[in-house]
Amino acid sequence: MADSASTAIVTGGSRGIGRGIALQLALEGWQVFLTYVSKPDKAEEVCREIEEHGGTARAFQLDVGDREAVASFFKDSVKGRVHLGALVNNAGLTRDGLLLRMKASDWDDVLQANLTGTFTCLQEAAKLMIRQRQGRIVNISSVVALSGNPGQSNYCASKAGIIGLTKSAALELAPRNVTVNVVAPGFIETEMTAELDPEAQKRYLERIPLGVLGKPQDVAHAVAWLASERAAYITGQVIGVNGGLYM
Repeated sequence: MADSASTAIVTGGSRGIGRGIALQLALEGWQVFLTYVSKPDKAEEVCREIEEHGGTARAFQLDVGDREAVASFFKDSVKGRVHLGALVNNAGLTRDGLLLRMKASDWDDVLQANLTGTFTCLQEAAKLMIRQRQGRIVNISSVVALSGNPGQSNYCASKAGIIGLTKSAALELAPRNVTVNVVAPGFIETEMTAELDPEAQKRYLERIPLGVLGKPQDVAHAVAWLASERAAYITGQVIGVNGGLYM
């Protein structure tokens, strides 16, 4: 369980995996600050669900790829206002396309949101956590960061970069009792996977030893554990939540 005075920030917390993480952290006693880029109604829906179960949550519009916006968010809404116990860097986007046809803007947008956004949020959170001499940072990567995936060179590069960033940050922040870890999901039931045609889903399932897609809660449980005192001696690690899938 979290300290009742501790706040956890979950970027991209309005839907899919981020929503599952926000809900689980709230159940474990965290006050949750969740961010979203669009669809405030979805974010407020998550907050209401948390509050219906006795928790506390607030939603903030934030583009993590905007460095100035991230700095302002931490300055105006976090620093000196709450005890920041955990940061979960979940926000991200995809712009799929074959390598030879990929637009420069598709490469730049994905790297800016997924990798630079993670770095910027991590940097701002670390400034607060090192003063507290305590904190948990969990970055969401992907199974494809370790395997690659056709048509996703930008996404795979961004998610692989998150692993390198995590390991370096873990070494730098460990002396101040701040842990930094990665959770790398496999194929998880989200709005994105729901849009796959049945044949594509069948092909994916055939490659997963457990034979089923994961659920957001599977990822959320791993994140909540890493954010807790139960994982106090774990840092710089990559935890796969993938049903045994190694592509």
